[in-house]
Amino acid sequence: MLVFPLIFFMFSSLVFAEQIPDYYDPYSPIFTDKPVYSWTDKVRMTILAPSWNTDRHLIDSIGDDKDHAIEISTREHSLTPYRFTETDVNSGIFTAEIILTGFSHDIDGDGDIDTTPRTTGNGPTSGFLEVDRDSAITSSFEFADGVVLTKFVPIQWNIGKIQFSEENYLSDKTALIRVIDSDLNLNPESLDHASIQISSNSDVSGIEVDAIETSDSSGVFVASISFTQNQSSSGNRLFAMPGDVIFAKYDDYTLPKPYATSDNLEVKTFANVDSSIHILQRLHSLPIVLSDASGTPLTSFSIHDQIQIVGTILNEQNFKQNFVYLFQVKDANNLVVSVSWIQGDLYGNQNLDVSQSWIPKKAGVYTIETYTWNSLINTTPLSPSLSTSIFVK
Repeated sequence: MLVFPLIFFMFSSLVFAEQIPDYYDPYSPIFTDKPVYSWTDKVRMTILAPSWNTDRHLIDSIGDDKDHAIEISTREHSLTPYRFTETDVNSGIFTAEIILTGFSHDIDGDGDIDTTPRTTGNGPTSGFLEVDRDSAITSSFEFADGVVLTKFVPIQWNIGKIQFSEENYLSDKTALIRVIDSDLNLNPESLDHASIQISSNSDVSGIEVDAIETSDSSGVFVASISFTQNQSSSGNRLFAMPGDVIFAKYDDYTLPKPYATSDNLEVKTFANVDSSIHILQRLHSLPIVLSDASGTPLTSFSIHDQIQIVGTILNEQNFKQNFVYLFQVKDANNLVVSVSWIQGDLYGNQNLDVSQSWIPKKAGVYTIETYTWNSLINTTPLSPSLSTSIFVK
């Protein structure tokens, strides 16, 4: 035991963030870069062991000595001995890393196993360790004879998240979709991919897009889509009309307890699409024309004569639009004496004449109003309302 004070004396002049370990009262000098890991993470470990800096001029190693071995293990798998190397000459700080390889599991429900579980390697960066869903990594180091230091870090699955970058998009912009799920980071040394389903009110089948991880081990996956109003959905292009809700979802097959490993959960979100064109400029309504049943314009009006009210709607946009065109007639007391409507849709750059007939029952002044809405339920105006006053004798 006399060797211990000598070792302490050799390194007493060095400056460390921690005090030099006392063999008789050791602290735990093992650190990991995360407090919790997912099943396929890369684990970076650090051991502060200045007493093991045996050569001030060389990079030292620890852990591969059978008498003072470092073991990285789970309940069923183990890497031992596992070598740590000094970060620099005379640093007394030793590091190593391993890659967790999970267990055999299908992460996207296609029936294929997406992992390659294995346990191999002896350090400092060559280690692969198989782990279960709710397992833990135990790192142990026989710091001195009969003194074993340990570090315990849990492993768990997570419920992922999906989100649009914005709540509302203009139809001529692009949308960014983000999946946050560290369990999908299957290879922490390369970019992984995740599949996202995107749909809209106008295209419930939608598209499937490939989201790419933002960095080797971020667990964050992004994809972008554009919108079209006059083409079918394809690739990263989604058919969505102004006023649509758009939906994004993916199936999470890596769920924590109390879910079973065979369970899956649909994770979804939504946003809105609107046009960059002001809603009152979506359609253009021309002033009404009043004619008789044969289409001849009228300059005077009599009771019991049929009046044909003709309106014209112009869709000057390049996409189809649903509309409701409503006719309303009020008498001099502002009471509604007739109301009717026509419902349909206009393709891009299409014009349409719409008409309704009305037969006045009494003489007097009447006001004819027309409205162009997107539907009878929401009654959102797509163009300003118009009105015309006539005298019936």
